[in-house]
Amino acid sequence: MSVPQLLRHPWTVFLGRRTVRLFLSLGVVLTASFAMIRLVPGDPVRAALGVDAAPALVAARRHDLGLDAPFLSQYRHYLGGLLHGDLGTSLTTGTPVAELVRTRLPATLEIAGLAFLVTLAVALPGGLLAAVRTRDGRRPRTELAFTAVTAGLAGVPDFVLAAGLTALLAVGLQLLPVAGAAGVESFVLPVLALSLAPTAVLVRIVRVEALKVLGEDYLRTARSKRLSPARRYLRHAAPNTATAALTVAGSLLPALIAGTVLVEKVFAWPGIGSAMAQSVVAQDYPVVQAMVLVLGTTVLLAGLLVDVLLAVLDPRSAIREM
Repeated sequence: MSVPQLLRHPWTVFLGRRTVRLFLSLGVVLTASFAMIRLVPGDPVRAALGVDAAPALVAARRHDLGLDAPFLSQYRHYLGGLLHGDLGTSLTTGTPVAELVRTRLPATLEIAGLAFLVTLAVALPGGLLAAVRTRDGRRPRTELAFTAVTAGLAGVPDFVLAAGLTALLAVGLQLLPVAGAAGVESFVLPVLALSLAPTAVLVRIVRVEALKVLGEDYLRTARSKRLSPARRYLRHAAPNTATAALTVAGSLLPALIAGTVLVEKVFAWPGIGSAMAQSVVAQDYPVVQAMVLVLGTTVLLAGLLVDVLLAVLDPRSAIREM
């Protein structure tokens, strides 16, 4: 294949447009985080040095950090630092922000990644099973219970689930550690708190899609051929619900990753989210900007991977949407 043909290939165009969209979105996230943190009332230097710090010391510190410069000048300096891998220095601890990200990001990715996998592992078979059990108006009580439970879980905020799970499983039954990251058991509560709501949303979507698939002619034909239920549902029904399920799962990713901020705070999890929550209170500009940028980049990269996976599973429909 020649270079011009390669450049015009649908996959090349698809990946090129998705990459351009990724960088444009990153630019929006970067600019918005830089601007919004400066709209927060208060003086970060005064917060870091204390209310009793001498005005001359505060002014000197602001000058050293460039906070007395015009907004556009600060923005250009920030972009220049990013291009050289410099995320700045924490105003409260004096620690390089890049080091803070390096030590805390893996902990956040662990619980967010596990929560996403749990969501898929439960919602995909769960929605299909619910559709099989309740199709054609069968078992109305089961359908009512399914709808009520999933609707209730889908509407509960992450931090409320985190507090409830802590009270029940950690404090009440004493089955799991209350907080911290010490061993495999400590992952259970944060992952549950992050995954319950998106699982409830996704399992409902999968059930609706599976009900449509179960009513298709090719499923009726498979049933008339007396194929086993496992073969009908796993080989014919499940693959045809996967595309819609992954699309919805991709749209749930931003909320799931954003939920790590409060969940990590509740469980004292040593990740990006807890550091961000502490830095917002302390008005630590460089840390908050870096954490927002890292979380936003994670969301955008995860969305790009979902888009590529959808294109692999259903290339005609995914690439046609360019």
